[in-house]
Amino acid sequence: MRHFNTSGPVFPEEHYLVPPLERVDLDDLLRLVRLKKYFVLHAPRQTGKTTTLLALCDRLNEGAAGPLRCVYANLEEAEAMREDLEGAIRAVLVAVARGERPGGGGEFHRIWPEVLAEVGPGSAFAEALTRWSLASPKPLVLLLDEVDTLVGDSLISLLRQLRSGYSIRSGFSNRSGAFPQSVVLCGVRDVRDYRMQFDPGKKKTGGGSAFNIKAKSLRLGDFGDAEIRALYAQHTEETGQEFEPAALDAVREQTQGQPWLVNALANEACFENEAGRDRSRPITAESILAAREALILRRDTHIDQLAAKLQEDRVRRVIEPLLIGASVDDATAEDTDYVRDLGLIARDDPVRMANPIYREVVPRELTRKVQSKLTQETHWFVTEDGALDVEELLSRFPDYFRQNSEHWAGRFDYAEAGPHLLLQAFCQRIVNGGGRVEREYGLGRHRADLLLEWPRGEGRRDRFVVECKVLRRGRETTEREGLEQTAAYMDRSGAKAGHLVIFDRSEERSWAEKIYRREAERDGFPITIWGM
Repeated sequence: MRHFNTSGPVFPEEHYLVPPLERVDLDDLLRLVRLKKYFVLHAPRQTGKTTTLLALCDRLNEGAAGPLRCVYANLEEAEAMREDLEGAIRAVLVAVARGERPGGGGEFHRIWPEVLAEVGPGSAFAEALTRWSLASPKPLVLLLDEVDTLVGDSLISLLRQLRSGYSIRSGFSNRSGAFPQSVVLCGVRDVRDYRMQFDPGKKKTGGGSAFNIKAKSLRLGDFGDAEIRALYAQHTEETGQEFEPAALDAVREQTQGQPWLVNALANEACFENEAGRDRSRPITAESILAAREALILRRDTHIDQLAAKLQEDRVRRVIEPLLIGASVDDATAEDTDYVRDLGLIARDDPVRMANPIYREVVPRELTRKVQSKLTQETHWFVTEDGALDVEELLSRFPDYFRQNSEHWAGRFDYAEAGPHLLLQAFCQRIVNGGGRVEREYGLGRHRADLLLEWPRGEGRRDRFVVECKVLRRGRETTEREGLEQTAAYMDRSGAKAGHLVIFDRSEERSWAEKIYRREAERDGFPITIWGM
């Protein structure tokens, strides 16, 4: 029986799949190969790059772009060599030799050891490719996967050897005879960002100058609605288990088509969840939301890898303003491009989190240690009839914030967002006991919106809006803007109650001046204002 794949390449006999070459402009890819171009294919982790390259390799070896010999090589093992140039180039040579053997006589395997010993790592890759190309009866095409796992001098050397070999190839009348006819570099980042240095004493080396022969950069896209439905329909066809229309809508909304998330939600709902393994039971929107929560709590590798990136300064410069609804002013265009290549933010403007699941993962990851230290329990804030007492929850937060804000906010890597994150951790700790927290960030409006959802039986859910703002232009102005924003969010979400939390970060005012509570109203919506 096939299943939804969440690790490694997709194999049609084992996994439900969207045909990989239908996700790219295959005619354009084949055209670039026929024209003997070197180009880049990039996309965030676990979006199907390797699967696509393997399918492209098969298609090229079948003659789709003429008589060619195509070899796929995964360079990931070279990452462990870091700036050890000889070790990294040796790992690259071994990877190419390994990729060659399934479909050929092992010419490259015989060539590279002698070449490395003869010319050294600074030229061995280019020289080995030259000798291999001259010995091959067919023009060669090389697909290099995980190129950007190499770092520093190792990466720059690889790129420059490819560039010099390309130049050598151009000097021959038979342009494809002295070096691979076409090379595809594949990784998370575009070639413009192939410039990392691990030695802090070194200056960055521009990726463009190291690989200025690139004809084009292609990005593997996310799934569209039709692809999500076609993928899930394969499960329905093989098992009889239906996905309700609302479930499909929830998948699209929560993932925005990110391929790993699309597969992971379905795998969790249909295979990991015990109730979901009953094929007579349809998969509902609630099944998908429960699967989302399970993925986040389990911190699967995909999510864990993204979370690890949050510690990088150039990621923080983009993500931190989003958490408080500020404009991304301090981040450079390079920072934004890098975070976009990682898949953390959407591909188009305005800058925003790529999907609601990542929007949830980021603050939870940043507050994970804080939540583990909180002593508050859910049952403290649940009434006898099972309702969530948000008034009581928020009435306890100011005292907690006063005692812990300086300690905890200073310990956050994202210090500017510290108060917002502390409140979110407090709410998350309580609502985790049975409900759900949804988050929105008002880009450029200096606000973060929380929607607390609490089940009340028979499919009913209470909803509460908690809006967070930092006092910036005086209390009256901040309250007026906050009330307008809170009322609009209440109207949009159908919340039964609204709360506006205003953080005063001024060092001149005392806590007695900062902490207050008052009732207000905007557009017919009652809203409680909490100052702290």
